[in-house]
Amino acid sequence: MSGRGRLALCAWAATLMAACALLPLVEPVTWIVQAALLLGVQTLVGAAARRIPLARPLTMAAQAVVTLVMLTLVFARDQAFLGIVPGPGVFLHFADLLQQGGDDIARYAIPAPLESDGIKLMVLGGVLVVGLLVDTLAVTFRSAAPAGLPLLALYSVAAGLSEGHGDWFWFLVAAAGYLLLLLAEGRDRLSQWGRVFGGAARTPGGDNGPVAPVRTGRRIGVVALGVALVVPLALPAMNGGLLDANGTGVGVGNGNGGTISAVNPLLSLRDSLNVDEDRQALSVQTGSSTDVSNLYLRIVSLDDFDGRTWKPSKRSITGVPDDFPTPIGLASDVKRAEVETTISAAGWYQQNYLPMPYPPSGVKVRGSWRYEPQGMALVGDHGQNTGGLTYEVKSLDVQPTAEQLAAAPPPPPAIEREYTELPDSLPAVVAKTAREVTAGSKNRYEEAVALQDYFAVTGGFEYDTQVEVGDGPNAIANFLRDKQGFCVHFSFAMAAMARSLGIPARVAVGFAPGTPQADGSVSVGLKDAHAWPELYFEGVGWTRFEPTPTRGTVPSYTVPDSSGSVDPGVARPSVGSSTAPSASPSASESCSAQLRRLQECDSASPAAAAAKDSGGPWWGVSGSWWYLALLFWVFVGLAVLAIPLAPMLWRLRVRSVRLGAHGRSEAGTAAHTLAVWQELTDTAWDFGILPDDSQTPRKAAARIVRLGHLDATVAASVHRVADAVEQVLYAPRPRATVGLAQDVQLVIGGLRGSVSRGTRIRALIAPRSTARVVWAATEWWAGVTTRAAAIRPTLRKPSGQEG
Repeated sequence: MSGRGRLALCAWAATLMAACALLPLVEPVTWIVQAALLLGVQTLVGAAARRIPLARPLTMAAQAVVTLVMLTLVFARDQAFLGIVPGPGVFLHFADLLQQGGDDIARYAIPAPLESDGIKLMVLGGVLVVGLLVDTLAVTFRSAAPAGLPLLALYSVAAGLSEGHGDWFWFLVAAAGYLLLLLAEGRDRLSQWGRVFGGAARTPGGDNGPVAPVRTGRRIGVVALGVALVVPLALPAMNGGLLDANGTGVGVGNGNGGTISAVNPLLSLRDSLNVDEDRQALSVQTGSSTDVSNLYLRIVSLDDFDGRTWKPSKRSITGVPDDFPTPIGLASDVKRAEVETTISAAGWYQQNYLPMPYPPSGVKVRGSWRYEPQGMALVGDHGQNTGGLTYEVKSLDVQPTAEQLAAAPPPPPAIEREYTELPDSLPAVVAKTAREVTAGSKNRYEEAVALQDYFAVTGGFEYDTQVEVGDGPNAIANFLRDKQGFCVHFSFAMAAMARSLGIPARVAVGFAPGTPQADGSVSVGLKDAHAWPELYFEGVGWTRFEPTPTRGTVPSYTVPDSSGSVDPGVARPSVGSSTAPSASPSASESCSAQLRRLQECDSASPAAAAAKDSGGPWWGVSGSWWYLALLFWVFVGLAVLAIPLAPMLWRLRVRSVRLGAHGRSEAGTAAHTLAVWQELTDTAWDFGILPDDSQTPRKAAARIVRLGHLDATVAASVHRVADAVEQVLYAPRPRATVGLAQDVQLVIGGLRGSVSRGTRIRALIAPRSTARVVWAATEWWAGVTTRAAAIRPTLRKPSGQEG
């Protein structure tokens, strides 16, 4: 095997070994076999192109085109012309598959099922794009060290998404592949240079270390491997199958490697929180006797707190049941009423989760939806969303009394264990403040009310969007210190403090009650988006609390001796009690901006509870998986550009070979002279001077000078090249002529300066001399048919022989 062939094989192996880091992300793992086969075809095409040899850009273009055809055969055969030629329909289908893949990633926990063609395209396409880059750098351009960068990107994305599923093992596999590639390149270089690199004798006391190229390659390898160790630590992990725009729960990256802060959304949403324009997202119609001031529309709950943000846990999804089960923890003696609600979503409001009153007892909705039992939420399946939908929901209006909540027994051990868990990184001041606020409380219900009142009334907190906040594990501690924030801050903090007291808690995301309309409906707009804590009480179940001051509706069961009205002395108006605009931005406005941001990538995140504006990555993929999609579309763009630019690239490559060839022997000198003359006549052809092989070199040179309107200096260069050609063709011992390549360069400049701009552009983009490729192909095919005819057995009629 040649050195370059060995290097291509090692590049294939290195890419495949780095791709093994994706194995924990999807199942079944048999996709790696298909990836190996497709990658092998890509490698063979590159080896064949280099064998011809083609120019480096053409080699890469050939591999890119073959890769596109393979992906078309696997994923878009029905959309392709003749089942194999990709057209506009294929690229549209790829976009749809990537959209579907992003939706599936948002729903599924690790490992995601590979039955989804969208996820499969992202995985296989990403591996093939990385393989193309590695092969191009390491083999075509013979530079293996930079090829570690795409390998590093592939491993880092996989490691960042894998949540520690064997990170070190897959790192060792990927690192071994990269080192194998470096060793193959080193062996190839040594085989070419021999003793120039390694044959020097070692002298005692001398500098016997590796020479510079080897030392540089080792340094690059060590740096790349070190970066591969560090980068995954800075990437966010894929969480419970539900990703927002940043692959996390509520919140956005804090700029320090993608980590999330529970209150840091203020930092990036400050400008959008004060937008005056409101848009109606939902229209809600209920019975005339329903109290709409308590009609919260819940999208999803966030129950996993890692010290930085609240996000959903990994949950399984099932088919939508005809009748929903009784909510967890709700006893039969608690008063309840069934409410029937008809909800119409605006066409532009395309939420992947179905906003519903909680707890729902039944849903009538068209389309493809799945049911998440723990949160009693509905999630769209394969791109299904709420855009333009009208659906009916039956829900329970649970009306517990303060006495029932106060007398609630301890929660089941499983619920208490899961929903009171707190990370060790949570600052001690959070639990300390919770104990101080609830001092003197007799039961968990009184503790919950004390926490709510602390944030809403007695604690001195202010609703404010123009604040400076901390980030990281100290986010909640900073919020308690500064006492400024909006609904996300208040709900996050109260839920964390409730857990520190042993009260099961989570955060719900959705819409606060909207504004009643003259026709009896309720208009729910973007500014009504909201977040609130839910605390669990055995016998009642998950119970809503409202700690955000001046926003939402205070639950009646948290106001002693009240049938639902709020103490006049407390500045906590119900959303339904007044339609007058507030002088300060509403909490709904804050949550709206926050949740709109989380919806910008068409994510199915439960954190993305508010309106989904039509923003986001145009390729339709959310979360950290967009890296793979970006690599794929970069590859598609390169393939599209390579086809029309192929003549120009071929011509530049041929010119470089002809003018760069220098023979040391007489034969070599003759070959170089003829190649230079061929380049001169082809260049004249590109500029409109057709070649005439019937003329002698001297007459052909005179014709080029005349038709090209060349000056005396350039004309002398043309004749000097022609004289050298005649020496090679006719002289018994031709004399060597130096500087012919420079003469041709001078002629190229002269021809370029004597023609119009249009002719110059055509000579560059669509050179006429590329017709030689067609001639060569025709000649080759004629040779093939001639040889085939020569070896074909000839059948002759037997002569009249007797025997």
